[in-house]
Amino acid sequence: QVQLVESGGGLVQAGGSLRLSCAASGRTFSGNAMDWFRQAPGKEREFVAAVNSNGYSKRYADSVKGRFTISRDNAKNTVYLQMNSLKPEDTAVYYCAARSKATLLLRPTYDYWGQGTQVTVSS
Repeated sequence: QVQLVESGGGLVQAGGSLRLSCAASGRTFSGNAMDWFRQAPGKEREFVAAVNSNGYSKRYADSVKGRFTISRDNAKNTVYLQMNSLKPEDTAVYYCAARSKATLLLRPTYDYWGQGTQVTVSS
């Protein structure tokens, strides 16, 4: 069974940091680009960051540029999201997703999604 399992969420004060992990099992995802999304209560899911299959190409939403860093360790089949200088508006459920392709193409399709991990930033 193929699974993406997020972890590392929690409650943190504004200005703090968290590191999210997305561990894949059931197959290797070294050939897939990987994304992080988030969804706050009452809002639509939004793109946060993406990394291509070899980890060298990355993209970020404007709202997180300079504060969040996406990375991956293909040997561990895991993708990370380092979140620094957190703000209350970063509060959301964070999801990882595996793209169908290895590259960061526009209008991607996604093969797998995780269940999400809650991040709450207090002011």
